[in-house]
Amino acid sequence: MTTVPTAPRAPTWTEAERDAMGRALQLAAGVRCRTSPNPWVGCAVVAPDGTVLGSGATEPPGGTHAEVGALRQAGERARGATLVVTLEPCSHHGRTPPCTEAVVAAGVRRVVVGTLDPDPRVSGRGVAALAAAGVDVAVGLRAEEVEEQLAPYLKHRSTGRPWVVLKLAASLDGRIAAPDGSAAWITGPEARADVHELRAASDAVLVGAGTVRADDPRLTVRPASGPEPLRQPLRVVLGAADPGARVQPALSLGGELPDVLDELGRRQVLQVLVEGGAGVARQFHAAGLVDRYVLYFAPALFGGEDAVPMFAGPGAGTVADLWRGRLVDVRRVGHDLRVEVAPPARAPVPAEAGDGPDPEGA
Repeated sequence: MTTVPTAPRAPTWTEAERDAMGRALQLAAGVRCRTSPNPWVGCAVVAPDGTVLGSGATEPPGGTHAEVGALRQAGERARGATLVVTLEPCSHHGRTPPCTEAVVAAGVRRVVVGTLDPDPRVSGRGVAALAAAGVDVAVGLRAEEVEEQLAPYLKHRSTGRPWVVLKLAASLDGRIAAPDGSAAWITGPEARADVHELRAASDAVLVGAGTVRADDPRLTVRPASGPEPLRQPLRVVLGAADPGARVQPALSLGGELPDVLDELGRRQVLQVLVEGGAGVARQFHAAGLVDRYVLYFAPALFGGEDAVPMFAGPGAGTVADLWRGRLVDVRRVGHDLRVEVAPPARAPVPAEAGDGPDPEGA
């Protein structure tokens, strides 16, 4: 008699585990701007009855990982409990010891993971090490949410390139500057504050040399002071910037855009925010290099064709050639509209041999 193999059963999750993953996602979101180039990870340790015994989030590089922080908070109560974490625990020595060792030593009975870590030093080895130590491991709880939250990290570790966010602010008729080139204050203060949050979440901000000459931007995160000073992104200029420009000190890069992204990836840039003008926007868009479009529309109209469009140069020749993406988020920001769009799904770009990410110990 022929035996028909059966597919492995999908993991099942308790309500307590689902709630714990929600808590872990919130914790990870709270440290989003502090952990790069390490991933922003959240973790919760829960008892069988759903009581949260401990929780933690990744600290800045060199600090405690989410799992270790949660286990320390739980203490002896972690024995026999379930650990829920957004990203696969590391199993290698970096700046800190392997998290898998801490999990096993704590006597945790079960580990629930949102998604696997594509870092070649982990990449399934973490869950394998836990399973080999007798820990019950399940992967995939709220995976779509986790992978969306960790998208820049996952892309960088998979391809060696940063996640590219293209930001544009425009009038309702799609114009980013007046015919005389003036572009200041199209959107309101709330939208501009939101852009500073985007910058704070990015490792680099990129503009073209033309934007530097025309606008002399600082490209900093403001306010830059407070109880916890904000991390300032690397400022990148395509081309040469005047030594006296306010963007300085900046990294000037030339060449093809894929090479620029490869270089930023080697510099441990997980997310780059492209804030260039219409020319730079079109270059990234036409090359298919944008991972997320963040567009701000003000309730204003230039009312003619002579103002500067969002993208320079020719576009789609026919309706059949229109670029069509996927709406991720639409919301009001002050008096303006913020629209976030993802491109159509595409195959990932593999890293060149020998050019993959080489992060310092996570």
